[in-house]
Amino acid sequence: MFLTISTTGSAERPATDLGFLLHKHPEKAQAFSTSYGTTHVLYPEADAERCTAALLLEVDAVALVRRGKGKGRGGAPDAALAQYVNDRPYAASSLLAVALSAVFSSAMRGVCTARPQLPAQPRPLRIEVPALPARGGPGLVRSLFEPLGWTVTAEPVPLDGEFPQWGDSRYIRLVLDADTLTLAEALRHLYVLLPVLDDAKHYWVSPDEVDKLLRAGEGWLPGHPEQRLITSRYLSRRWSLTRQAMERLELVRLAETDDTAVEDIDNAVEAEAEQEEKPTPLAVQRREAILAALRASGAARVLDLGCGQGQLVQQLLKDPAFTEIVGVDVSMRALTIASRRLKLDRMGERQSARVNLLQGSLAYTDKRLGGYDAAVLSEVIEHLDLPRLPALEYAVFGAARPRTVLVTTPNVEYNVRWESLPAGRVRHGDHRFEWTREEFRAWAEKVAGQYGYGVGFVPVGPDDPEVGPPTQMAVFQADTPKEAKAA
Repeated sequence: MFLTISTTGSAERPATDLGFLLHKHPEKAQAFSTSYGTTHVLYPEADAERCTAALLLEVDAVALVRRGKGKGRGGAPDAALAQYVNDRPYAASSLLAVALSAVFSSAMRGVCTARPQLPAQPRPLRIEVPALPARGGPGLVRSLFEPLGWTVTAEPVPLDGEFPQWGDSRYIRLVLDADTLTLAEALRHLYVLLPVLDDAKHYWVSPDEVDKLLRAGEGWLPGHPEQRLITSRYLSRRWSLTRQAMERLELVRLAETDDTAVEDIDNAVEAEAEQEEKPTPLAVQRREAILAALRASGAARVLDLGCGQGQLVQQLLKDPAFTEIVGVDVSMRALTIASRRLKLDRMGERQSARVNLLQGSLAYTDKRLGGYDAAVLSEVIEHLDLPRLPALEYAVFGAARPRTVLVTTPNVEYNVRWESLPAGRVRHGDHRFEWTREEFRAWAEKVAGQYGYGVGFVPVGPDDPEVGPPTQMAVFQADTPKEAKAA
């Protein structure tokens, strides 16, 4: 990935002062090792009239994967390969922001021991980024940079120049021009806004990221019209960190308004100020909806098909009404984690008699699963290829045939409400499909009719009037007077 910083000058105020500000000599090409590759700094041009510093980051794809979140862009069936083959080596991102901070740290702080007067002087600046992912398009780019004094050119990059009918990609070529900013201000803008536009970070966002954001945003972020979006995206939408940052930014704004210190404003805040209620995670809402439906059905012996790491089994064990609970999963690793979560090795004899974990595939009939009151398939069917669904339908509804079957699956219509989810992408890289409400209803009614069940539908999570709930649940009840129809 590549970025250039250019300035112009004169004999009295040469453009090569840029070398002093960046602490990098214009006549040298330098290389710096980072955790994710090598950063090169060189000067394609350097004279009194014009000087350009270029930063080239060569990303080591293997090192990126080994150190954490180098997993491509998600949603791809070949996710293993996508860890190594993705846009990270080519498109500006949080990786480039970290490289800027590491290589130009003194310049970003406005420190220049050789020429102490230079950092405070505004100068003509031109910054070019050939490839920048912009989630929000050129309009968002302008709304982020223009309030800071930049003249913005954001040109969409076509998917293929030879096939214009394919349209534009999600990348832009960015050019920023300004005459009234210092180099330190420009670098701090880039450090924050590059990962905001990319809307993804390659490393874990810890609480100290709030301090980094406030340091880099000093003087411009408290009054920025897109402050909330910047803060949320920079902190990877971690609501607790975003709230903390927003509260501190508001203190800064109030202190500037009252011409007083932040500490004085902060001391005036009551110690027991009302806290914002933490939103209930969708996974918790889903388990609560499942438990409510199981209790309403009167089930005592329950199958959790595709139990994963045992979260639902753990909740079922807390209710003595469920006398026998069986978790089934094809993954032995998931079952091992579930066993540790449930503390089966330390569980009392009476409690352990209520629970059993089995390895098995839902694509095959299994005599061990017959005779139960209820079965739950929570976020399971979307992980199967569509041609394999009929095998699961027969194994559950035809062969095991519990009296009640609960099936939950994502509602793809709701995906537009997830700001962090790119258009056209599924919620998880392993999802083979995600259905609309109409598609899910059609499938459930077909299965119910084929195997002698009645079916009703329950929304899970906030029920949006336009796109419905984030999760949809079908509740199947066996028509006991009727025989199951042949598969």
